Amino acid sequence: MTSRFRLLLVVLFAVVGLSSTAQDAPLQPLPFFASFIPNVQFAPLYVAIEEGYFADAGYDFQIQHGDENIGVIQIAQGDPKFGLISGEQVLMARAAGIPVVYLYTWFMQFPVAVVARDGVEMDSPDDLAGLRVGIPGPFGASYTALTALLASAGLTEADLQLESIGYVAPDVLCAGGVDAAVVYINNEPLEIQRRIDAGQCGDVTGITVLPVADFANIASNGIVTNEDVVKNEGSLVWTVTTAFDQGVFDTATNPARAYLHSLNHVENLPQSQAFIDALEGYATEFDALLATLPSPDDIAVKRIEVRDALREAFEPAELAQFEVLLATIELWDHPLTGIIDDNAWLITRDTMAMMGSIPADFDITGAYISDFIPMGIDYEGAAPIAVTPES
Repeated sequence: MTSRFRLLLVVLFAVVGLSSTAQDAPLQPLPFFASFIPNVQFAPLYVAIEEGYFADAGYDFQIQHGDENIGVIQIAQGDPKFGLISGEQVLMARAAGIPVVYLYTWFMQFPVAVVARDGVEMDSPDDLAGLRVGIPGPFGASYTALTALLASAGLTEADLQLESIGYVAPDVLCAGGVDAAVVYINNEPLEIQRRIDAGQCGDVTGITVLPVADFANIASNGIVTNEDVVKNEGSLVWTVTTAFDQGVFDTATNPARAYLHSLNHVENLPQSQAFIDALEGYATEFDALLATLPSPDDIAVKRIEVRDALREAFEPAELAQFEVLLATIELWDHPLTGIIDDNAWLITRDTMAMMGSIPADFDITGAYISDFIPMGIDYEGAAPIAVTPES
């Protein structure tokens, strides 16, 4: 266990009154919703489990995967009491009278972008005008993100040729079916670039990536619970946000070990013995770096060095999911992990109102609170910073 987490546990146990006797008692089940299926992007959860952060607080943490629109209702009903839900779903739920509350920002940057092939000028949202733009369909996070991006430049769908292409953006872009496509920034641009490098992307020789968050950051996925839990189970809320926050910190500062922990939770991750041996070696190197109390830039440089070294040693297919993890870390790595951006929620509200998903006069008060954000990543030392827990 890291010294950073030990110190926070001292604070947490003092607040919630955990005794050594309680810690020795059988672990209490703590189900937790996550959308989609097991994936390396959920590494902070796997790290928190494998490092014992939930168990140390007396809980058997159990991840339950499913559809987000169902998960948000289950959380409101208290089974499970917590989960990772997007800001969009929170606002739609509350507009329907479902009392969920957003507690902790996981993705500090909304993970959607527009990717354009070479020869297409795309330096700002204004450049989308007149382009053939592919999108999975007029639904979901991609559609919300595109709407917000266009609005930031005073554009609408009518200013471009929007084409529904499903979830095959790399195929369509490489085939020349569209000029650009709306994608998840931590995955599909990597896949397209791998195809380009292998000469398997038609006549496409390069891409430009336009992150939506650079122009219209939307409230993305974070920890959500219900109003009753916030009111009556504050100590449990602190346990969840604290353990998760430590998982985020550990993943960002030692992605090699985070990937190794993920092997126990995600099927079909590449795991040749040579790859595992390499990651174990780099995990040790990250530990040594952390012992020097590095800056955020030092750790970011180390991540890039490790990625480049692995690229020299392994085939792209074996490295693909580790690269997805590194790209995902960039979206939630922040000096103050978990903090909530008021402006992102205002952009989300305005975008969703524009789309007709929530009433135009919808009041977002109470949709999110900052009372249970434990602290941020403290690269300068082991001590927690920012918020002190309150009972």
